[in-house]
Amino acid sequence: MTGDSRTPAQLESAELPPGMPTLRVAPMPADANFHGDIFGGWIMSQVDIAGAIPASRRARGRVATVAVNAFTFKQPVLIGDVVSFYATIVRTGRTSITVDVQVYANRNPRNEITVKVTEAVLTYVAVGDDRRPRDLPPL
Repeated sequence: MTGDSRTPAQLESAELPPGMPTLRVAPMPADANFHGDIFGGWIMSQVDIAGAIPASRRARGRVATVAVNAFTFKQPVLIGDVVSFYATIVRTGRTSITVDVQVYANRNPRNEITVKVTEAVLTYVAVGDDRRPRDLPPL
């Protein structure tokens, strides 16, 4: 029996979910620490932006982030990665919208692989012009 010649990253390779991502971005060197990994805070801010997109559509207006319910970094994001964010509403309340965000990186253009880098769940609340919570409109 021969060993598997794939790299550890290739062994963990994932496929992008069906459909278009909510957000896709390529981090720049200024977004990286001195080891060449993208700052976790940069990823968190992009996750927040991606989650707010379907939330604001559902709210038909402004939303505010009220909770980061879960956030897991699974692999580092590297300079040169193309990062795709898939955001799905998983629950709504009277004023709140909970969004699941799955994050994938496409890397190594010569032998492209896709890896899941982050998972997060955030809750947003619909707010009015006065920035106070408001009821979600009917679907």
